[in-house]
Amino acid sequence: MSFRATILTLYPDMFPGHLGHSLSGKALERGQWSLDTVQIRDFAEDKHRTVDDTPAGGGAGMVLRADILAKAIDNASAGDDRPRLLMSPRGKPLTQERVRELADGPGAIIVCGRFEGVDQRVIDGRQLEEVSIGDYILSGGEPAALILLDAIVRILPGVMGNDLSGVHESFEGGLLEHPHYTRPPVFEGQEIPAVLTSGHHGDIAKWREAEAKRLTLERRPDLQRR
Repeated sequence: MSFRATILTLYPDMFPGHLGHSLSGKALERGQWSLDTVQIRDFAEDKHRTVDDTPAGGGAGMVLRADILAKAIDNASAGDDRPRLLMSPRGKPLTQERVRELADGPGAIIVCGRFEGVDQRVIDGRQLEEVSIGDYILSGGEPAALILLDAIVRILPGVMGNDLSGVHESFEGGLLEHPHYTRPPVFEGQEIPAVLTSGHHGDIAKWREAEAKRLTLERRPDLQRR
């Protein structure tokens, strides 16, 4: 069973974007994962295909209407038990643990918000899981959805050439990744740490773990505490 992603968006042409290239693009061609888009405007009922309206209580911007978005979600998820996600800056921060949970499942239905946000009633009524990729604001949920899918697709079985590549990385095991080196052995006067060319795999593993802990403590003490 391949991972199946359905994107609800006002801009379907933004997909698959960079995911149509490199390893993820090849995996898409092989059918290791699939992607389809749903144009939210197709569920508008007026001649202008209006999907938004002014916020109740006043304020700047516009809000995606609950009735239109709900119809789009219902159409995309009829008889479907995939998780329903809403890319949102107020959502729970995305973690590698959540990425792996999603990658182990059948796929996801991903809603890309626009304007000032989405009517809360459709978030509650359709049980949308709000997901944030960071403490900053984007023009819409599409770039965030692409990032989420990038994180998922790359760890699907068989997508990366070496499945261990997805294990020894930052955030796997709660640590940042250790430093990497390759040829030439000396670059601008700096040598590769001798332990990495020693051939002693036990010593190399200990060095990498120590470096991962050091970098995590220096750069992400929040991960160390967690």
